[in-house]
Amino acid sequence: MPTDLNQKIYVAGHRGMVGSAIVRNLVAHGYNNIVTRTHAELDLTNQAQVKVFFQQEKPAQVYLAAAKVGGIYANNTYPAEFIYQNLMMEANVIHQSFEAGVKKLLFLGSSCIYPKLASQPMAENSLLTGELESSNEPYAIAKIAGIKLCESYNRQYGQSHGIDYRSVMPTNLYGPGDNYHPENSHVIPALIRRFHEAKEANAPEVVIWGTGTPKREFLYVDDMAAASVFVMELSKAIYDQQTSPMQSHINVGFGEDVTIAELAKAVGNTVGYSGQINFDSTKPDGSPRKWMDSSRLNRLGWKAKIDLSAGLARAYADFLQHTAEKIT
Repeated sequence: MPTDLNQKIYVAGHRGMVGSAIVRNLVAHGYNNIVTRTHAELDLTNQAQVKVFFQQEKPAQVYLAAAKVGGIYANNTYPAEFIYQNLMMEANVIHQSFEAGVKKLLFLGSSCIYPKLASQPMAENSLLTGELESSNEPYAIAKIAGIKLCESYNRQYGQSHGIDYRSVMPTNLYGPGDNYHPENSHVIPALIRRFHEAKEANAPEVVIWGTGTPKREFLYVDDMAAASVFVMELSKAIYDQQTSPMQSHINVGFGEDVTIAELAKAVGNTVGYSGQINFDSTKPDGSPRKWMDSSRLNRLGWKAKIDLSAGLARAYADFLQHTAEKIT
Protein backbone atom coordinates (compact mmCIF):
# COMPACT_ATOMS: atom_id res chain seq x y z
CA MET A 1 0.00 0.00 0.00
CA PRO A 2 1.60 3.29 -1.11
CA THR A 3 2.37 5.93 1.51
CA ASP A 4 0.07 8.94 1.50
CA LEU A 5 2.46 11.89 1.53
CA ASN A 6 -0.47 14.31 1.90
CA GLN A 7 -1.73 12.86 5.19
CA LYS A 8 -1.70 15.31 8.09
CA ILE A 9 1.07 14.57 10.61
CA TYR A 10 1.35 16.36 13.95
CA VAL A 11 4.84 16.50 15.48
CA ALA A 12 4.58 17.46 19.15
CA GLY A 13 7.79 19.09 20.36
CA HIS A 14 8.99 20.21 16.92
CA ARG A 15 11.33 22.84 18.39
CA GLY A 16 13.23 20.30 20.49
CA MET A 17 16.28 18.41 19.30
CA VAL A 18 14.37 15.20 18.50
CA GLY A 19 11.17 16.78 17.21
CA SER A 20 13.02 19.08 14.82
CA ALA A 21 15.00 16.11 13.49
CA ILE A 22 11.75 14.18 12.92
CA VAL A 23 10.35 17.13 10.96
CA ARG A 24 13.54 17.21 8.84
CA ASN A 25 13.23 13.49 8.15
CA LEU A 26 9.54 13.65 7.25
CA VAL A 27 10.19 16.53 4.85
CA ALA A 28 13.05 14.56 3.27
CA HIS A 29 10.63 11.63 2.79
CA GLY A 30 8.26 13.95 0.90
CA TYR A 31 5.56 14.42 3.56
CA ASN A 32 4.03 17.83 2.90
CA ASN A 33 1.26 18.29 5.48
CA ILE A 34 3.12 18.57 8.79
CA VAL A 35 1.35 20.36 11.65
CA THR A 36 3.29 21.97 14.49
CA ARG A 37 2.53 24.26 17.42
CA THR A 38 4.89 26.19 19.69
CA HIS A 39 4.44 26.00 23.45
CA ALA A 40 3.04 29.54 23.36
CA GLU A 41 0.40 28.42 20.85
CA LEU A 42 -0.46 25.14 22.58
CA ASP A 43 0.32 24.11 26.16
CA LEU A 44 0.33 20.32 26.04
CA THR A 45 -0.18 20.10 29.81
CA ASN A 46 -3.53 21.89 29.38
CA GLN A 47 -6.23 19.31 28.72
CA ALA A 48 -8.77 21.78 27.31
CA GLN A 49 -6.28 23.33 24.87
CA VAL A 50 -5.12 19.92 23.65
CA LYS A 51 -8.71 18.77 23.13
CA VAL A 52 -9.57 21.84 21.03
CA PHE A 53 -6.40 21.42 18.95
CA PHE A 54 -7.06 17.76 18.12
CA GLN A 55 -10.74 18.27 17.36
CA GLN A 56 -9.88 21.11 14.98
CA GLU A 57 -6.84 19.59 13.25
CA LYS A 58 -7.70 15.84 13.33
CA PRO A 59 -4.24 14.63 12.21
CA ALA A 60 -3.81 11.16 10.73
CA GLN A 61 -0.52 10.51 12.57
CA VAL A 62 1.16 11.87 15.70
CA TYR A 63 4.81 11.85 16.74
CA LEU A 64 4.95 12.57 20.48
CA ALA A 65 8.45 14.00 20.93
CA ALA A 66 7.48 16.75 23.38
CA ALA A 67 8.92 16.31 26.88
CA LYS A 68 10.50 18.16 29.76
CA VAL A 69 14.09 16.92 29.76
CA GLY A 70 17.34 17.65 31.57
CA GLY A 71 20.47 16.22 33.14
CA ILE A 72 21.09 14.93 36.66
CA TYR A 73 21.13 18.42 38.22
CA ALA A 74 17.78 19.37 36.69
CA ASN A 75 16.18 16.03 37.55
CA ASN A 76 17.27 16.31 41.18
CA THR A 77 16.23 19.97 41.48
CA TYR A 78 12.82 19.84 39.78
CA PRO A 79 11.42 16.30 40.33
CA ALA A 80 7.80 17.49 40.68
CA GLU A 81 7.96 19.41 37.39
CA PHE A 82 9.53 16.44 35.58
CA ILE A 83 6.91 13.90 36.62
CA TYR A 84 3.88 16.21 36.43
CA GLN A 85 4.59 17.89 33.10
CA ASN A 86 5.59 14.69 31.31
CA LEU A 87 2.59 12.75 32.65
CA MET A 88 0.20 15.53 31.62
CA MET A 89 1.63 15.90 28.12
CA GLU A 90 1.47 12.16 27.44
CA ALA A 91 -2.00 11.69 28.89
CA ASN A 92 -3.45 14.66 27.05
CA VAL A 93 -1.87 13.95 23.66
CA ILE A 94 -2.51 10.19 23.65
CA HIS A 95 -6.09 10.44 24.90
CA GLN A 96 -7.06 13.34 22.64
CA SER A 97 -5.41 11.57 19.69
CA PHE A 98 -7.74 8.65 20.37
CA GLU A 99 -10.76 10.94 20.80
CA ALA A 100 -10.00 12.66 17.50
CA GLY A 101 -9.67 9.38 15.58
CA VAL A 102 -5.87 9.32 15.20
CA LYS A 103 -4.99 5.80 14.05
CA LYS A 104 -1.19 5.93 14.31
CA LEU A 105 0.93 7.47 17.06
CA LEU A 106 4.59 7.14 18.01
CA PHE A 107 5.65 7.86 21.59
CA LEU A 108 9.31 8.63 22.28
CA GLY A 109 10.65 7.42 25.59
CA SER A 110 14.13 7.22 27.11
CA SER A 111 16.71 4.61 28.08
CA CYS A 112 16.31 5.68 31.73
CA ILE A 113 13.12 3.58 31.88
CA TYR A 114 15.31 0.54 32.56
CA PRO A 115 16.43 -0.56 36.05
CA LYS A 116 19.72 0.92 37.23
CA LEU A 117 21.17 -2.58 37.59
CA ALA A 118 19.75 -3.99 34.34
CA SER A 119 21.97 -6.53 32.61
CA GLN A 120 23.91 -5.14 29.64
CA PRO A 121 22.98 -4.60 26.90
CA MET A 122 19.55 -3.53 28.16
CA ALA A 123 16.84 -5.47 26.32
CA GLU A 124 13.20 -4.47 26.11
CA ASN A 125 12.19 -7.27 28.49
CA SER A 126 14.18 -5.74 31.37
CA LEU A 127 11.50 -3.05 31.79
CA LEU A 128 9.90 -3.15 35.27
CA THR A 129 12.28 -5.81 36.57
CA GLY A 130 14.08 -3.67 39.17
CA GLU A 131 14.63 -0.30 40.85
CA LEU A 132 15.19 2.78 38.74
CA GLU A 133 18.12 5.18 39.07
CA SER A 134 16.94 7.46 41.89
CA SER A 135 18.17 10.72 40.35
CA ASN A 136 15.81 10.53 37.37
CA GLU A 137 13.10 8.24 38.73
CA PRO A 138 10.26 10.83 38.36
CA TYR A 139 11.09 11.33 34.66
CA ALA A 140 11.51 7.59 34.09
CA ILE A 141 8.18 6.80 35.76
CA ALA A 142 6.46 9.30 33.47
CA LYS A 143 8.07 7.74 30.40
CA ILE A 144 7.07 4.23 31.50
CA ALA A 145 3.52 5.54 31.92
CA GLY A 146 3.63 6.80 28.32
CA ILE A 147 4.53 3.33 27.05
CA LYS A 148 1.75 1.79 29.13
CA LEU A 149 -0.76 4.39 27.93
CA CYS A 150 -0.04 3.40 24.33
CA GLU A 151 -0.26 -0.30 25.16
CA SER A 152 -3.47 0.09 27.15
CA TYR A 153 -5.24 2.04 24.40
CA ASN A 154 -4.11 -0.57 21.87
CA ARG A 155 -5.39 -3.41 24.05
CA GLN A 156 -8.76 -1.79 24.68
CA TYR A 157 -9.39 -0.02 21.37
CA GLY A 158 -7.00 -1.58 18.85
CA GLN A 159 -9.54 -3.93 17.28
CA SER A 160 -12.67 -1.84 17.79
CA HIS A 161 -11.18 1.46 16.59
CA GLY A 162 -8.20 0.34 14.48
CA ILE A 163 -5.61 2.31 16.44
CA ASP A 164 -1.91 1.44 16.44
CA TYR A 165 0.11 3.38 19.03
CA ARG A 166 3.81 2.51 19.21
CA SER A 167 6.80 3.44 21.41
CA VAL A 168 10.52 3.77 20.75
CA MET A 169 13.23 4.10 23.42
CA PRO A 170 16.34 6.00 22.33
CA THR A 171 19.74 5.79 23.92
CA ASN A 172 21.64 9.04 24.70
CA LEU A 173 21.02 11.49 21.86
CA TYR A 174 23.08 14.43 20.62
CA GLY A 175 23.25 16.73 17.62
CA PRO A 176 21.76 19.94 16.19
CA GLY A 177 19.42 21.74 18.56
CA ASP A 178 20.99 20.25 21.70
CA ASN A 179 20.91 22.03 25.07
CA TYR A 180 24.28 23.52 26.06
CA HIS A 181 23.20 24.93 29.43
CA PRO A 182 26.12 24.74 31.92
CA GLU A 183 24.05 22.90 34.55
CA ASN A 184 21.09 21.28 32.77
CA SER A 185 22.76 19.70 29.74
CA HIS A 186 23.70 16.09 29.01
CA VAL A 187 27.26 14.81 28.69
CA ILE A 188 28.09 15.48 25.00
CA PRO A 189 26.78 19.07 24.85
CA ALA A 190 28.34 19.75 28.26
CA LEU A 191 31.73 18.50 27.01
CA ILE A 192 31.45 20.42 23.73
CA ARG A 193 30.83 23.63 25.65
CA ARG A 194 33.60 23.00 28.18
CA PHE A 195 36.23 22.11 25.58
CA HIS A 196 35.22 25.07 23.41
CA GLU A 197 35.51 27.47 26.35
CA ALA A 198 38.86 25.93 27.37
CA LYS A 199 40.17 26.31 23.82
CA GLU A 200 39.02 29.94 23.63
CA ALA A 201 40.67 30.69 27.01
CA ASN A 202 43.85 28.71 26.23
CA ALA A 203 43.22 26.75 29.44
CA PRO A 204 46.01 24.22 30.16
CA GLU A 205 43.62 21.47 31.28
CA VAL A 206 40.02 20.31 31.32
CA VAL A 207 38.97 18.30 34.36
CA ILE A 208 36.19 15.74 33.88
CA TRP A 209 34.14 14.37 36.78
CA GLY A 210 34.75 10.74 37.71
CA THR A 211 37.30 8.19 36.60
CA GLY A 212 36.47 8.21 32.89
CA THR A 213 35.82 4.46 32.94
CA PRO A 214 31.99 4.31 32.72
CA LYS A 215 30.71 3.41 29.27
CA ARG A 216 27.87 5.14 27.46
CA GLU A 217 26.18 4.74 24.10
CA PHE A 218 25.40 7.76 21.91
CA LEU A 219 23.14 8.13 18.89
CA TYR A 220 23.09 11.09 16.52
CA VAL A 221 19.64 12.67 16.59
CA ASP A 222 19.01 12.42 12.83
CA ASP A 223 19.56 8.67 13.09
CA MET A 224 16.94 8.65 15.86
CA ALA A 225 14.54 10.54 13.62
CA ALA A 226 15.15 8.09 10.78
CA ALA A 227 14.48 5.18 13.15
CA SER A 228 11.27 6.83 14.38
CA VAL A 229 9.87 7.22 10.87
CA PHE A 230 11.05 3.69 10.00
CA VAL A 231 9.19 2.19 12.98
CA MET A 232 6.09 4.28 12.31
CA GLU A 233 5.96 3.06 8.69
CA LEU A 234 6.37 -0.65 9.49
CA SER A 235 3.31 -2.73 8.72
CA LYS A 236 1.28 -3.68 11.79
CA ALA A 237 1.84 -7.38 11.09
CA ILE A 238 5.63 -6.97 11.14
CA TYR A 239 5.57 -4.71 14.21
CA ASP A 240 3.36 -7.17 16.06
CA GLN A 241 5.69 -10.06 15.21
CA GLN A 242 8.57 -8.35 17.05
CA THR A 243 6.59 -7.07 20.05
CA SER A 244 3.84 -8.21 22.42
CA PRO A 245 0.73 -6.35 23.65
CA MET A 246 2.28 -5.59 27.06
CA GLN A 247 5.85 -5.17 25.87
CA SER A 248 5.49 -3.22 22.69
CA HIS A 249 8.36 -0.71 22.84
CA ILE A 250 11.46 -0.92 20.65
CA ASN A 251 14.97 0.19 21.63
CA VAL A 252 16.90 2.53 19.34
CA GLY A 253 20.66 2.59 19.88
CA PHE A 254 23.88 2.98 17.93
CA GLY A 255 25.02 -0.55 18.73
CA GLU A 256 28.34 0.32 20.40
CA ASP A 257 29.38 2.26 23.48
CA VAL A 258 32.50 4.19 24.51
CA THR A 259 34.13 5.10 27.81
CA ILE A 260 33.72 8.65 29.08
CA ALA A 261 37.51 9.03 28.69
CA GLU A 262 37.27 8.02 25.01
CA LEU A 263 34.35 10.38 24.56
CA ALA A 264 36.21 13.28 26.17
CA LYS A 265 39.21 12.69 23.91
CA ALA A 266 36.96 12.56 20.84
CA VAL A 267 35.20 15.80 21.79
CA GLY A 268 38.53 17.48 22.52
CA ASN A 269 39.83 16.45 19.09
CA THR A 270 36.64 17.64 17.39
CA VAL A 271 36.82 21.04 19.08
CA GLY A 272 40.56 21.35 18.50
CA TYR A 273 41.55 21.57 22.15
CA SER A 274 45.24 20.76 22.68
CA GLY A 275 45.57 20.90 26.49
CA GLN A 276 45.49 18.15 29.08
CA ILE A 277 42.38 16.10 29.89
CA ASN A 278 42.32 14.99 33.51
CA PHE A 279 39.78 13.14 35.65
CA ASP A 280 38.64 13.93 39.19
CA SER A 281 38.10 10.49 40.71
CA THR A 282 36.66 12.01 43.90
CA LYS A 283 33.53 12.87 41.88
CA PRO A 284 30.81 10.25 41.18
CA ASP A 285 30.89 8.05 38.10
CA GLY A 286 27.23 7.09 37.86
CA SER A 287 26.29 3.71 36.41
CA PRO A 288 29.26 1.71 35.11
CA ARG A 289 27.51 1.01 31.81
CA LYS A 290 24.31 1.93 29.96
CA TRP A 291 24.09 0.13 26.64
CA MET A 292 20.92 -0.60 24.70
CA ASP A 293 20.14 -3.92 23.04
CA SER A 294 18.93 -2.77 19.61
CA SER A 295 18.82 -6.24 18.05
CA ARG A 296 15.02 -6.14 17.72
CA LEU A 297 15.21 -2.99 15.57
CA ASN A 298 18.21 -4.37 13.64
CA ARG A 299 16.21 -7.52 12.82
CA LEU A 300 13.51 -5.29 11.39
CA GLY A 301 16.08 -3.88 8.97
CA TRP A 302 17.27 -0.61 10.54
CA LYS A 303 20.78 0.29 11.71
CA ALA A 304 22.37 3.62 12.68
CA LYS A 305 24.50 5.27 9.98
CA ILE A 306 26.26 8.24 11.61
CA ASP A 307 29.27 7.29 13.75
CA LEU A 308 30.54 9.28 16.72
CA SER A 309 33.29 11.20 14.93
CA ALA A 310 31.00 12.33 12.12
CA GLY A 311 28.20 13.10 14.55
CA LEU A 312 30.44 15.14 16.86
CA ALA A 313 31.72 17.17 13.91
CA ARG A 314 28.15 18.02 12.91
CA ALA A 315 27.15 18.77 16.50
CA TYR A 316 30.10 21.12 17.01
CA ALA A 317 29.37 22.91 13.73
CA ASP A 318 25.81 23.46 14.95
CA PHE A 319 27.12 24.69 18.33
CA LEU A 320 29.40 27.21 16.60
CA GLN A 321 26.56 28.42 14.40
CA HIS A 322 23.81 28.76 17.01
CA THR A 323 25.25 28.77 20.53
CA ALA A 324 28.91 29.83 20.78
CA GLU A 325 28.28 33.56 20.39
CA LYS A 326 25.55 33.57 23.06
CA ILE A 327 27.87 32.24 25.79
CA THR A 328 30.96 34.36 25.12
